[in-house]
Amino acid sequence: PTHEAPAGSVTAVGKVLRATKIDELPQLWNVLEGEMSLVGPRPCLPTQTELIGYRQRLGVLAALPGMTGLAQIKGIDMSDPKLCAETDAAYLKAASIGFDLKILLGTLYRA
Repeated sequence: PTHEAPAGSVTAVGKVLRATKIDELPQLWNVLEGEMSLVGPRPCLPTQTELIGYRQRLGVLAALPGMTGLAQIKGIDMSDPKLCAETDAAYLKAASIGFDLKILLGTLYRA
């Protein structure tokens, strides 16, 4: 997870990739394959057991993971597992095409 990476371990190229979001492009293939959605809870690593536990209790794991989500536009990262899972659950309760468009636009303009 990005929040756990030491600052010195990120290369100059890596900083450019993250800043321009180019590193996210391979996920478009997952969207086309039906394995992901454009908007939804961001996938986490299997080692993020606390986040997985919260998501499981809130029913978030039943949804397809997304390239972006409500937590991302609110600036909530996975370093706060409870808040991240609660925000994911709130998104799922309010999900609609209009809300997804708002999140997509918020992601583009936040970048």
